[in-house]
Amino acid sequence: MAAILPPSMLGILGGGQLGRMFAVAAKTMGYRVTVLDPDANAPAAQFADVHLCAPFNDAAALKTLAQTCAAVTTEFENVNADAMRELARTTRVSPSGDCVAIAQDRIAEKAWINKAGLPTAPYLAIESMEDIQVDLTPYLPGILKTARLGYDGKGQVRVSTQDEARAAYANLGGQACVLEKMLDLKLEVSAIVTRVSAAQMAVFPVAENSHANGILDVSIVPARIAPALAASAQEMAQNLAEALDYIGVLAVEFFVLADDSLVVNEIAPRPHNSGHYTLTACLTDQFQQQVRAMCGLLPGRTDLLSPVVMVNLLGDVWKEDGREPNWDVLAEAPNAQLHLYGKKQARPGRKMGHFNVMAATADEALEQAQALKDTL
Repeated sequence: MAAILPPSMLGILGGGQLGRMFAVAAKTMGYRVTVLDPDANAPAAQFADVHLCAPFNDAAALKTLAQTCAAVTTEFENVNADAMRELARTTRVSPSGDCVAIAQDRIAEKAWINKAGLPTAPYLAIESMEDIQVDLTPYLPGILKTARLGYDGKGQVRVSTQDEARAAYANLGGQACVLEKMLDLKLEVSAIVTRVSAAQMAVFPVAENSHANGILDVSIVPARIAPALAASAQEMAQNLAEALDYIGVLAVEFFVLADDSLVVNEIAPRPHNSGHYTLTACLTDQFQQQVRAMCGLLPGRTDLLSPVVMVNLLGDVWKEDGREPNWDVLAEAPNAQLHLYGKKQARPGRKMGHFNVMAATADEALEQAQALKDTL
């Protein structure tokens, strides 16, 4: 496969913060960028050469992408997988529409993870009321999750009894779901792998992640786990990318259980919130890797330059009257870097930006990062 070189035009489906950071990386590397997003104020459009302001399945916009872009990627999994398959008939598309379709559906996702020989939490696929009439004991207490379109804790209900599970399923309108057994977790980690081919893969250092209200709050790198366990997570992420014949950047989230074993929680077919630390602390960041993968270039090196902590900034940090947080505290910290996403309106739970803090140790970075967030 011939490499795609600057100043070729690269296309991306989605214009949110991940698309914005992709556009910055691509432009820095000398490429031009077309963003397809229906939002006139899409954050990525501020850095794009062309903004196609249209729905993701708009035939004319997709035709323009196919005719003007040397390669196309996506910034989120809830795009139309069929549109990606159609684009792939004439244009290089990564990841494939098939891989995106798997990541869109928790039932297919978990089946593929198991098919790759990797463990998941015990789960029951539920596609009708009949499916949930079986003995649910092996999956309780559990979390009932919609099979499609769930992210950041949305579409998830904790259930303790069979009656609760059946009532929750009915309340979700009878749509396809998975009932996943809650496990005794020690912590959560993630590994982000870039795959161009079987011989060309690179994986970033493992991040330790903590969440608040179902949304990632803090990522700590390197994860405070045994090196052998971190290496195992990296190997499992690479094995899954290989099983999927995946091209692009793939994020794999893991549960670390009480006995220090790993189970795969879920995957994301794109750069990931828990990989934002790479913008500051790695030789190559995850968005540069996304560009390199879609262009058929060798993945960059992923060496960690310093321990780092990434803190998500949600709309909750903004003042009630809409005023900005106290950015002075971050501006005055020479080892902190602020990244804002250019969103016009702050809302509770909305990802507005993040900041990274680099220090001699992960614990020192964490202590300083928490102190900085508390003074915003």
